[in-house]
Amino acid sequence: LDHLVQDKVHARSTGPYSLVTQQPLGGKAQFGGQRFGEMEVWALEAYGAAYTLQEMLTIKSDDVIGRVKTYEAIVKGEPVTEAGVPESFSVLIKELQALGLSVEVFNENGETVDFGREEVVRTLPGLGLGLGFGHSS
Repeated sequence: LDHLVQDKVHARSTGPYSLVTQQPLGGKAQFGGQRFGEMEVWALEAYGAAYTLQEMLTIKSDDVIGRVKTYEAIVKGEPVTEAGVPESFSVLIKELQALGLSVEVFNENGETVDFGREEVVRTLPGLGLGLGFGHSS
């Protein structure tokens, strides 16, 4: 058996993300991130670490716009803005709509919120970033 620490250790600051969910890929071979599972979430909930949980489950995971804005704020030395909507929530909405369910999300003003890719494509050029969705804005 050849188990050496240098073969086992793995860390990442940034890296590849899944195209569908925008979450970090898993596994050392794919230069993926560490999975933060359900029981780990419960542990942080028990400690009352709400802000840490919010950061780990949105900005550090699959909040595309929040991820870019956070990086930009850190580079500029500004305060980090609040987290946005995770991409996994958008995927859930689309899957429910594909089942024929009429799902709508409303903001605090009672207005319907659209989580389509068009919103992301419109927002990203203002941040100096582009994603290849087949559109150009």
